[in-house]
Amino acid sequence: MTGVRGHDDGGSAVPETFIEYAAERPDARATDWLRERSEPDWRAATEGGFVRELGAGELDDEVFRRYLVQDYAFVGELASLIGYAIGDAPTIAAKRRLTDFLGTITNEEDDYFERSFNALDVPADERRDPELTATTRALCDLLGRASREGGYAETLAVFVPAEWVYLTWAERVKEAPSEFYLAEWVDLHDNPEFASFVGWLREELDRELGETSTRRQCRIDRLFGRTVELEVAFFRTAYEG
Repeated sequence: MTGVRGHDDGGSAVPETFIEYAAERPDARATDWLRERSEPDWRAATEGGFVRELGAGELDDEVFRRYLVQDYAFVGELASLIGYAIGDAPTIAAKRRLTDFLGTITNEEDDYFERSFNALDVPADERRDPELTATTRALCDLLGRASREGGYAETLAVFVPAEWVYLTWAERVKEAPSEFYLAEWVDLHDNPEFASFVGWLREELDRELGETSTRRQCRIDRLFGRTVELEVAFFRTAYEG
């Protein structure tokens, strides 16, 4: 871990259960509780050096190249996770929303990766079968276990932070970087459609967590926190040549 989990920005302890958290806040949201419980990793993931340099257009091409290759390898596991979520979703409307997002990452985003790999001179074999870092393997394993061994709530517990982290840092970028592969990466995660989708995902997890047992809430908390922790490591690993 990058620090002691479960402390808010002011350093005070966040209650270990959502019931305790909600008792102090009449408008409490489960996803806010999970986010606060994930500190200080949340701040490191959304305000760390990698995202600051990316937003400022100062990120070294080789660092971004390593990052993008690993991220593309991760997309396959993310697509599988969404497939499980579609199967477990409680309504047709939810299944439709998730299916639409799956189409986005397998079409528009896939086109972005291809063009960016061309610009960054990534060879074909590295695109198809890269050597995965320990962090990428850990992230893929986490997503796989959450979806296969849990249910809709557990799947959301890793899906929500994976997308919410990106929306948060991207929204803070004030001016688009000059390189298209940096600018478009920001745009993919800072647009009304993506913001709406992340907001909807949060609502889904808010409801699911509020309707489940305290024991299961603790499991969801661990999955959410572990995802944020690995997001921090994922960004940092890109600097390791």
